[in-house]
Amino acid sequence: MPLEDGGEPQVNGDVSGTPRLRGTGDPSLRGTAAPGGSRTDVMAEGWEPRPALGDGDGTPAGAPQRAGQHEEALMTELSELVQKVVKSSSWWERHGVDISILACSFLLLPAGFLCLRSAQAIPFLVGVLTLGVVHHTLTVKGSHLASHNALAESKSWGKVWAVFFIELCSAFTVEQATYNHVKIHHGYTNVIGLGDSSTWKLPFLNRYVYMFIAPLAVPILTPLVALDLLRNVEWKAALRTLCCMFLGFYCHYWLLLHVSGFQSPWSALLCMLLTRSLLAHPYIHVNIFQHIGLPMFAADRKPKRIHLMSLGVLNLPRNALLDWSFGHSLISCHVEHHLFPSLSDNMCLKIKPIVSQYLKQKKLPYNEDTYSSRLRLFLQRYEELMVHAPPITELVGIQ
Repeated sequence: MPLEDGGEPQVNGDVSGTPRLRGTGDPSLRGTAAPGGSRTDVMAEGWEPRPALGDGDGTPAGAPQRAGQHEEALMTELSELVQKVVKSSSWWERHGVDISILACSFLLLPAGFLCLRSAQAIPFLVGVLTLGVVHHTLTVKGSHLASHNALAESKSWGKVWAVFFIELCSAFTVEQATYNHVKIHHGYTNVIGLGDSSTWKLPFLNRYVYMFIAPLAVPILTPLVALDLLRNVEWKAALRTLCCMFLGFYCHYWLLLHVSGFQSPWSALLCMLLTRSLLAHPYIHVNIFQHIGLPMFAADRKPKRIHLMSLGVLNLPRNALLDWSFGHSLISCHVEHHLFPSLSDNMCLKIKPIVSQYLKQKKLPYNEDTYSSRLRLFLQRYEELMVHAPPITELVGIQ
């Protein structure tokens, strides 16, 4: 099955503007948190897409309702096409490929720590690069898949992997990570005040500091933010998170001292910061490139799910390093991931031709752009996109 690669920018729909769609209106959700029981993803088994919370319109003549039913039918039809692919795929395709990548990353850890023992520059740099890539593979790819329970069929094992990757490796709390990412960001993608990616904005920083210097602070800011969020979870979860965070940091520190041979605590801590921030720049960039600058919606004037995801999500080209470290669902298959969040990275890559072809056939947006193009866009329009409030896309009726 042919897969699409990056190449030249191919943007189906305006990735930096605010198109006027014939959409629908939803009852207001302002001031309402995402319900804990709402389902924001489509599971691989028995998929039955449900309308977004509050979908519906009170306008007369029944046209909005008919259009809403049409959009739900489109999502159902696409889900059935994807479900056929999932059911015909082996366990290796559904989970094994991504588990193997994570396992290989663990196996590279001893080599990375041992390379740091060398007094020569090249082996030492190889050790830094190895540990940096492994760290981001475990904390970004592993945590992201675990938050969506995409690493195992079993929910029990899914919870184990979530605690391991999100808390032990990433120093974040599972409850807050899954709520903010799965329930809010995925449930209300590009909806102002809910899933609009505003948590990535630091308007007091200028464009060059934010884009090129601030990412170096990600390894320090992440545990500090996590500690602050512990106030919102039960004490048992907070205690578990604190223990996992401490264990993860201490194991890394201990290995640098006793395996890599660092002579002072400060040199070990500096090496920890270096390896943990190795891919922090693309990590920040990817998180803003694929949503900010795309159409934004008010909570009471947002389209149905298939339009919401096709409009508010963008794919970047294939990249060997980022595909390995972050996963396909965060790079070249982000549209597919937002439509079917419970699928693994490998499965998102497998269904990519089906999703892209279907959206294009139905005249729906399928946004793609290059990393360099998005970087130029954000540097040129930083004030508009990252400092000021984004404009809200108007929805005038339904097609």
